[in-house]
Amino acid sequence: MFKLQIIVGSTREGRNADLVLKWIVPFIQARGDFELETLDLRDWPLPFFQETIASLGDFNNPTYSDPLVKKWNEKIKEADAYLIVSPEYNHGIPGVLKNAIDTVFFSYAFRHKPVAFVSYSIGVAAGVRAVEQLNQVMLETEAMPIRTPTLIPFVSNAFDAAGQPANPALTFGATVMLDDLLWLTSALKVGREKGEPLPAGVRIRMAREKK
Repeated sequence: MFKLQIIVGSTREGRNADLVLKWIVPFIQARGDFELETLDLRDWPLPFFQETIASLGDFNNPTYSDPLVKKWNEKIKEADAYLIVSPEYNHGIPGVLKNAIDTVFFSYAFRHKPVAFVSYSIGVAAGVRAVEQLNQVMLETEAMPIRTPTLIPFVSNAFDAAGQPANPALTFGATVMLDDLLWLTSALKVGREKGEPLPAGVRIRMAREKK
């Protein structure tokens, strides 16, 4: 079974992420496609990103500037796929989430793995601008974003007392997203097992050094 990590991108008190997780986690579990692990950034108090090549230590077994940074890189590398749950703050993603993504440094742990997004807001925008940013950021990590995100407008009223979506369209969209995530997870795992080229940035540097 493929391992899917759910990264919770909000850490503030009273976050609406908990409403979303109450629905999406059992929804994914009921499908039986993935082994789930939730990475709540509340449990990962990562330092503000400060890594450089100089802070890595041994390139073959990087120590990084902080033991938690090393542990985070190792944890992210365990997954076959990712689902990022994020609110939209000021037309973008939370700083704590961007920091966590940036901290996956040098390990290329997201590389050639699929990532899907569930985003929400208290208004009509439904987190769409956060997803636009996440697509850009995750492409740069060499992850493969899923085209169809799950977007939740008016999140405070999006779920009933049992934690189920008030609008059935939310379930339909999430089903499509997870079907695509499963397919791409399988395809990319086969590709990784057959062998991967070196990361693009590494190959570019190597080509420059040869001249």
